[in-house]
Amino acid sequence: MPVESGSSTAARQAKQKRKSHSLSIRRTNSTEQERLGLQRDMLDGQDSKLPLSLRSNLLDLFSQIEREFENLYIENLELRRDIETLNDRLAAEGQTLEGADLAKGALKTKASHSTSQLSQKLKTTYKASTSKIVSSFKATTSRAVCQLVREYVGHRDGIWDLSVSRTQPVVLGTASADHSAMLWSIETGKCLLKYMGHQGSVNSIKFHPTEQMALTASGDQTAHIWRYMVQLPTPQPVADISQQTPCEDDVDFSDKDEADGEVEGPNDCPSVRVATTTLRSHQGVVIAADWLVGGKQVVTASWDRAANLYDVETSELVHSLTGHDQELTHCCTHPTQRLVVTSSRDTTFRLWDFRDPSIHSVNVFQGHTDTVTSAVFTVGDNVVSGSDDRTVKVWDLKNMRSPIATIRTDSAVNRISVSVTQKIIALPHDNRQVRLFDMAGVRLARLPRSNRQGHRRMVCCSAWCEDNTSCNLFTCGFDRQAIGWNINIPALLQEK
Repeated sequence: MPVESGSSTAARQAKQKRKSHSLSIRRTNSTEQERLGLQRDMLDGQDSKLPLSLRSNLLDLFSQIEREFENLYIENLELRRDIETLNDRLAAEGQTLEGADLAKGALKTKASHSTSQLSQKLKTTYKASTSKIVSSFKATTSRAVCQLVREYVGHRDGIWDLSVSRTQPVVLGTASADHSAMLWSIETGKCLLKYMGHQGSVNSIKFHPTEQMALTASGDQTAHIWRYMVQLPTPQPVADISQQTPCEDDVDFSDKDEADGEVEGPNDCPSVRVATTTLRSHQGVVIAADWLVGGKQVVTASWDRAANLYDVETSELVHSLTGHDQELTHCCTHPTQRLVVTSSRDTTFRLWDFRDPSIHSVNVFQGHTDTVTSAVFTVGDNVVSGSDDRTVKVWDLKNMRSPIATIRTDSAVNRISVSVTQKIIALPHDNRQVRLFDMAGVRLARLPRSNRQGHRRMVCCSAWCEDNTSCNLFTCGFDRQAIGWNINIPALLQEK
């Protein structure tokens, strides 16, 4: 039986392809008039307030899209036929090899072996990729349980920042654009104290590591240190605000902003109006501030592109940290070492080392493509940075050239936080979501969000609580409320 040559086969296939393509073109042209007629019928039969010309243009565009999809579909069918033809040819060549003489035995063995290896490699790759996809679905659908425990409502404007005190009694602090900062009972949701000493938006709040003092930064170009004395009320039975919910079951039923109404602040909340210490020297908004280890010095970050280091006792400026090209967005200190990290709109963050009093070194981290909204330390030798470029990166202080993990999201990331005990990163987003990842960049959970629970505006900040309280994660946003969550992520899920 004569065997068709490779050139004649290729010519026949090309001819079939041209024929199929020409048929599709003729079919498209023949149905063009029908489509135009259908468009006219649709325009006449529909009641719409759009101008007729605009509706006609829209229908034309949809028709073009349909034709593009039709062409892609036809090309897909042709590719499938080509694949079947190639498979038939390979099968025919395999039969020829089997019928060949013994002199070609080595070639047959080699071809069979290589074919077997290729087949096994494809199966292994497919199985591995499928298993990876399935395991990723298992990791995100979750045995993790996220329960909304309590809402802290009382501010008259959005809440920029929140923090949990590190001394007893353990309280929650919030900083708001309504020019005030509030201290809350974690277990009851009651306001314990209201600080009203600032003349501008309060942008951040941090607690002293050993004393009952708070540090707030404001748009009035100052940072204030003020003392507080609070007594926790008797805990009340926890209201069933939310049933225990798997973290992924968060259908968004409504986009209504239920917080648009005027919120009355707590009338019986005592207030403080005078700061113990006022730190001045910035020429712009003070966007963030934090205590250095030991609590004897503080660092502030400002829109004047500088970060300042102050002595708490004397209020004197010790160092002015300059070098950023644009406004600063955040600052953070290491929990056990004299290290400071500052973030900026110039797409970088800088690590300032004050461990050696005679040498103040600085390292610049470049890896983001948009504003770095925050960078925070972990207990180990890592820094985690979040950005408006919708990524979060984990860095090793010993190797700063490239991140050791990158988390890609679908929305800008605001002030992140890392759990000391569980090593979980909480990501607050512009799109009202809060997601949890481990240090390797594996997604663990997403907090529930619906018209019944969760944030209804941009989530600005997150903060973990390592003490034994009913809530171990707090979030705040521009819906004027802070929310306390109980996050239960099994160890097995964290290992994945």
